Amino acid sequence: MRYMIIVKATADSEAGVMPEEALMASMATYHEELMRAGVLLDASGLQASSRGWRVRYRGAGRSVVDGPFAETKELIAGYTLIQVASREEALHWTRRFPNPAGEGRDAEIEVRQVFELDDFAPGEAVERFRRMDTA
Repeated sequence: MRYMIIVKATADSEAGVMPEEALMASMATYHEELMRAGVLLDASGLQASSRGWRVRYRGAGRSVVDGPFAETKELIAGYTLIQVASREEALHWTRRFPNPAGEGRDAEIEVRQVFELDDFAPGEAVERFRRMDTA
């Protein structure tokens, strides 16, 4: 089972304020523990939305909207992707996630289970994705 731990953006992360050394150290320690346990798949911080864009779909058309984006609560500042044996194991690890805003400050992370190909009904499209996994 794969789970994505989503770190919500803040006004500071959107302004490009880099985390303090103490927070970077606690994040490094946490991710080293994930790695040693063999559950870490990927982890990255994301640059501010001012450096990104969105593709908007309307009917058959597409348009590009450059950032920044106003609603900080809708934005992601970073993520960690883990693979564990159960929801309980994912809860164990996410409860230990360092406060992304720094100790003593209000913050929130969101955790979502990632779909696996076995979650979908069998079909040619699913098989095409399976072939990509083995390439």
